[in-house]
Amino acid sequence: MTHSIARSILILGGTGFIGAQQLSYALARGHSVTVFNRGFNRDALPPEVELLVGDRDTGNYDTLRGRNFDVCIDNNARVPHWVRDAAAVLRDAVGHYVFVSTVSVYANDDTPGQDETAARVAYAGAQDPFTITAEQLRGDMSLYGAMKALCEDEVQRDFAGRATILRSGLIVGPGDETDRFTYWPVRIAQGGAVLIPPATDEVRFIDVRDFAQWTIRIAEARTLGIFNAFGPNPPFTIGEMVADIACGTRAQPTFIEASREFLSENSVKHWSDLPVWIDLPAFHRRCNARAMAAGLTFTPLAQTTADTLAWWHAQPAARTLKLKAGLSLEREAELIAMLPSAGTSAA
Repeated sequence: MTHSIARSILILGGTGFIGAQQLSYALARGHSVTVFNRGFNRDALPPEVELLVGDRDTGNYDTLRGRNFDVCIDNNARVPHWVRDAAAVLRDAVGHYVFVSTVSVYANDDTPGQDETAARVAYAGAQDPFTITAEQLRGDMSLYGAMKALCEDEVQRDFAGRATILRSGLIVGPGDETDRFTYWPVRIAQGGAVLIPPATDEVRFIDVRDFAQWTIRIAEARTLGIFNAFGPNPPFTIGEMVADIACGTRAQPTFIEASREFLSENSVKHWSDLPVWIDLPAFHRRCNARAMAAGLTFTPLAQTTADTLAWWHAQPAARTLKLKAGLSLEREAELIAMLPSAGTSAA
């Protein structure tokens, strides 16, 4: 499909998880795409994509000087000086700035149903936040939400009246190197007794292709504003999630439900040991009505599961030796054996 109004699109990043899907979709719709990054994955780019090499860590934007674009999509700014330095070059060179943020900018996760007007977390560190490097942030991810909130402020200041902020939740699917969702398709496909958190707890996440393609449609329509960009609506329960994943894997495991009290007593961590699940009342239950009204759509979970597994099995053998998230089989078996009557089946 070719979109009726072709855009010149600059993607800051462009070869990572989200960016690769964005540029593929943008090209298919007839847009011209330029990516700006350090040039490490040059071979991953289609030949029709222009690559400009620079470095946001050092503030080297020289290759962007003198260039103009209809839209800039900023996928990877995580510290505020990255946005400030980009704006110094791009402020008068782009008509629309789309910034990928996060629901981690919100001040609390206590009240379900909050929308984009909810209070954001304030930076409370001792160091000037504009001197914090991306490497320092990786060493202290407790600052992540506040740093992204400050990035949002820079976007709103430098691109006032022509900015879009997309606050994503968990983004999943083929190409996700964190394994936070991938754990579940891989583990469920193995069958047997699978430990799950409380089956009635709700979760939300979005297929990377849904998020990336919607970002391009946002750019096409020049849709402005702030959006909680995740779903679906209504959320999945954990029980529904694992059942749909089982359909996507064609496996027939037995799901063993553990209470949050049991998990806490045995130091089983949400998000990492049992990923996707977060034991916070509002994290997965923020209002996404604004994004849905702006055209956000959702791939069926069974399809996301099948495609994620296909991607996983195509990875080098060394990559698939150990998942980066989730319980080991040994630890999972230990926990299930500790449950009264070997737990309760949630299948």
